[in-house]
Amino acid sequence: MTAAVSIENLTKIYTLDLLKGRRRVVALENLTLSIGEGHVMGVLGPNGAGKSTTIKLLLNLIRPTTGSARVFGLDPSNAEARRHVGFLPENPAPYEYLTGEEFVRFAGGLSGLRGAELTARVKAVLEQVQMDRFTGVQIRRYSKGMTQRIALAQALVSNPRLLILDEPTSGLDVLGRQLIRDIIVAEKKKGTSVLLCSHIIPDVEALAEDVAILIGGKLVRSGPVSEMLSSEGSRVELVFEGVDAERLASLEPEVIQVGRRLTLRTGADDARALIEAAQQAQGRLISMQPIRHSLEDTFLDAVRSSQNKVGSTIE
Repeated sequence: MTAAVSIENLTKIYTLDLLKGRRRVVALENLTLSIGEGHVMGVLGPNGAGKSTTIKLLLNLIRPTTGSARVFGLDPSNAEARRHVGFLPENPAPYEYLTGEEFVRFAGGLSGLRGAELTARVKAVLEQVQMDRFTGVQIRRYSKGMTQRIALAQALVSNPRLLILDEPTSGLDVLGRQLIRDIIVAEKKKGTSVLLCSHIIPDVEALAEDVAILIGGKLVRSGPVSEMLSSEGSRVELVFEGVDAERLASLEPEVIQVGRRLTLRTGADDARALIEAAQQAQGRLISMQPIRHSLEDTFLDAVRSSQNKVGSTIE
C-alpha cells in the first residue's frame, strides 16, 4: 500500500538578503517520516520548528533544497497529488464578501466538482461542521470560530484522501474543539489520512496514532504515541503531612509544599525510600498514586534535552 505521505532526507534552506550580506537559514534538515493511509500523524514543535515549512513543501508552495517528498507516491508538483489533499491553514482568510456557502462551493469547483455532485457535497460538509444555519451570511460577519469551521468545510468538500490541518482548533470554544475532534475521528474511519499540527497537545494525544516532534528544523523524536508514553518509566506521586522537605532533599524528588502538606514526585523504585525517610521524620503518608506520563511531558522532555543541540542554522 502506498503511503499517504513519504518524506526522505528533506531539507529546506532559505537565503536571506540582509543589509550586511546574504545569509542562509536552515528551516528543515534531513527530515524523514511517513504517514500510512488511514492514519493520523501528529506533528509537534515550538515556533520556528519547521512545521509550516514541511506543510508548504507537501503543498508545493515551496520546493526543497535537497531530499524528496511524495503524496500518494507522487511529487507534490503533480496536480493529481494535490487533488487528493484538503488543507486547513493556521490562520484562514477566506474572501469575506462571499457567503459561507459561496466560499465552499467555490473551493469545490476548484477541486473539479460540478453540478449535483458539487451541490450535494457543499450541503454535506456545511452540515458536518454545523454551519448550515449560516450559509447565506457573508464571512465578514462570522466570528473567528465560525470562520475556522467554514475553512474546514472547504478542506473537506472534495472528499480528500489526505487532510493537512494546521492548528484546526484555533479560536474555537470547548464545543467547537470537540466537534473538530469528532470530525477527525470520522474522517479516519473513512480511511482518510491526517497530518495534524497543533499546539494543543492533549488533542494530538487523543487523536494521533503516531507523533513527530520537530525542534529547530530537526526531527528529535518520533513513533507511536503509545510507545512514547509507555517508554517513560513509572512514576508516583506521594502526599505527606507533618514532614519538612529538607529532611527528604537527599533523595532528590520533585517537591511541592502547600501548608503542612508535602507532595513528592519520584520514580516508583524510589518511593519506598521516601516513605521510610518521611516516617523516620515523624511524617504521615496521606496518599500514593501513579503518575500518568502525558504526551505533553514527552514533548517538554524533548525540548529540554534538545536545548543547544539543535536549531535553525544561520550561516
